Amino acid sequence: MKLNRHSLRRMGALTRKEFFQLMRDQSSLLMGIVLPLILILIMGYGMSLDVKNVPTAIVLEDPSPTARQMVNFTEGSAYFSPVYVRSMRTAETLLAQHDVDAIIRVPQNFAADVNQGTAKVQVILNGTEATTAMSAQRYIEAAVLTWEAGLSVRSASAGQATTVSRIWFNDANTSAWFFVPGILMLVLTTSGVFLTSVVMAREWERGTFESLFVTPIKIGELILAKVLPYFVVAVFGMILCLIAGNVLYDLPMRGSLILLIGVSMLYLIISLGIGLVISALTKNQFLACQVSLMISFLPSVMLSGFLFDLHSQPLAIQIISQFLPTTYYLQLMKTLFLAGNYWPLIIRNGLILLGFAILFIGLAFRMTRKEME
Repeated sequence: MKLNRHSLRRMGALTRKEFFQLMRDQSSLLMGIVLPLILILIMGYGMSLDVKNVPTAIVLEDPSPTARQMVNFTEGSAYFSPVYVRSMRTAETLLAQHDVDAIIRVPQNFAADVNQGTAKVQVILNGTEATTAMSAQRYIEAAVLTWEAGLSVRSASAGQATTVSRIWFNDANTSAWFFVPGILMLVLTTSGVFLTSVVMAREWERGTFESLFVTPIKIGELILAKVLPYFVVAVFGMILCLIAGNVLYDLPMRGSLILLIGVSMLYLIISLGIGLVISALTKNQFLACQVSLMISFLPSVMLSGFLFDLHSQPLAIQIISQFLPTTYYLQLMKTLFLAGNYWPLIIRNGLILLGFAILFIGLAFRMTRKEME
């Protein structure tokens, strides 16, 4: 192609026109600038394979200096956040509530047993966080060995302490039990948020949604008729995941199946509500897809505790995760699958999810009614 002065002028005019059009096209700016920025921030600050600041309950049944010296490795360590408690019952409650991921118990007569070479340190780990449990176990065992080596240097008669570890809520010690509840969460998120937002945005984009406003149909009937098929599809996908998890991975069901299905339906209502809000805001399929990706799917994978233990993440990420319904739903799934019906956690997270459902469904109704008026 031969370029001359006139060609360059035409190309310049077209280029300026495209730049102006690009500046007016919010979806292109969103994909080209905002999305990469959000991804780099999430991946840089929210994704970390390093297990740090593991909340650890310390139960000192032996108040001797030897026992206290043995657990000193948790103080000032980047790998542990120690919480001293008075009894095992308190420590077990914290573990069940996911407030701690590990328990270190120093039994009575520990100092005397050290001199005889029969001392034992009990370690209990939360198996619902498989990666964190394995890393914490290695950290604790290495710390005990280091303490023994230091004791042999200071004392002529070297003592010995054996670490006895147990993993709760994950008897098979397999990551599949850890990931299946998260996959279930992703299925409901995809079916609820993505499908609803994109399909409903297509209706807005084509104008077929507005054509229903002149009919006698009521707002509640309209929204219910639109989301019911996706609700049924998502429930069917959830049931398939439950069957596959049990058949293929021997995933246990220690809690109530009815309660699990009920909580999942509540979370699905939240997902549908988010999808409806996104579609009403964007009214564009492409933009709805991008917004859904940024505010639902990516945070659900990276910031909910699905892949990475939240206790090991920066404080800002931990705070953000508290505003995501996926965080509370995923905790409930892991508890119902692996721990059982622990009612304090079920009631607390269930009420929070109910609040999210009321918020997003209310917003969807309000925004759609405004369009109808």
